[in-house]
Amino acid sequence: MASVETSSNRPYHIIIFGASGFTGQFVVEEVARTVSEGPKGNLQWAVAGRSKQKLEKVLEQAAGALGKPELRTGVEIIVADVGEPDSLAAMCKQAVIVLNCVGPYRFWGEPVVKACVENGAHCIDICGEPQFLEGMQLNYDTQAADKGVYIVGSCGFDSIPADMGVLYTRDQFKGTLTAVESFLTASSGPEGGCIHDGTWQSAIYGFADSEKLRSLRRKFNHKPLPSVGSKIKRRSALFFSNEIQQYAVPFMGADPSVVKRTQRFLVEEHQATPVQYGAYAGVGGVGNIVKLMFAGMMFWFLVKFSFGRNLLIKYPEFFSFGFFSKAGPTRKQMEGSSFQFAFYGEGYTEGQDPSQGKPNGKIRTLVQGPEAGYVATPIAMVQAALTILNEPTGLPKKGGVYSPGAVFAKTTLIDRLNKHGIQFSVI
Repeated sequence: MASVETSSNRPYHIIIFGASGFTGQFVVEEVARTVSEGPKGNLQWAVAGRSKQKLEKVLEQAAGALGKPELRTGVEIIVADVGEPDSLAAMCKQAVIVLNCVGPYRFWGEPVVKACVENGAHCIDICGEPQFLEGMQLNYDTQAADKGVYIVGSCGFDSIPADMGVLYTRDQFKGTLTAVESFLTASSGPEGGCIHDGTWQSAIYGFADSEKLRSLRRKFNHKPLPSVGSKIKRRSALFFSNEIQQYAVPFMGADPSVVKRTQRFLVEEHQATPVQYGAYAGVGGVGNIVKLMFAGMMFWFLVKFSFGRNLLIKYPEFFSFGFFSKAGPTRKQMEGSSFQFAFYGEGYTEGQDPSQGKPNGKIRTLVQGPEAGYVATPIAMVQAALTILNEPTGLPKKGGVYSPGAVFAKTTLIDRLNKHGIQFSVI
């Protein structure tokens, strides 16, 4: 059985590792906002990373941004480094949950997972890299189960809106849901918007290593999931979507991988009917398509060679038409940005036999929220941690390496997200 209690040996409910990184600083602010939501109304937390000075600066910045001067001196600082296993072990021994914000995870993630498993701390990350997420499941699931530890990847924008959105759509459908397509659109305000280049680096290495991901998946030796209802049709690489009234492309992030892992868990552990899933992203009008095709061709060519990858990493703004930047978005840009996932589901209404005929029911749901990378992601990550702390009886009985939907399907995570600005609704 997994355990989620603090003790004198484990004084912190949450330790934010990588708190001085670009995303980590916003996770710090989100934790500081939600301390009253911790167990018994009081969250015990600390920050961790390589540099004490940088961590002090982040706490100083959070104190100013939130008008909470007590953050300057009231939050413990722990020095820990991915390259020093003893420091990671010492950190993990003090935490109920480690929030790991240090990416790209393919380079820096495994030592943290290993230290958490070996030292009995649960671990949450915001990884959008299928190779890392599935590799951790392959290599650490049994050990995590033996230790009663939950390792939950992709608890940020990748992939809580998609994974929990599919479960929400299933739960709202009166009958048996068999297929869902999601369409992501993002909008920015007058200041524009961009994404920090850490995500760009993850994409570069992910595409370069795509063959390794295929061979990793073969090691699981999974049986194909049973297909109920009409087989979901694969859309083309670029198409006009009537659903969102703009051109769309297949979503290239971790969502399809994460949703599939959740569906497999629900089939194997709860004998649920699996939901087929297709994920797409809106790219706007013809002008954006020209940019996308030009950037895409350069990306596909350069990512195959080490000199090309170095160029892509060195000049993210140039090769992505300003979509990714080393500086990341400003707070003004974040305030003006938002995202929306539209889910289109089909299935068999109550009383209909899913083994007979075509699906006869449809449903449409929305998940919408603030700027995806540095506002919605910290909200999702912190609410995931608070759900583990406050609702242990709603979690899977044994530890393991899980996707968000597998861990949180029977909790109130969606209600918690609704209260914090990530809204789930039926249309």
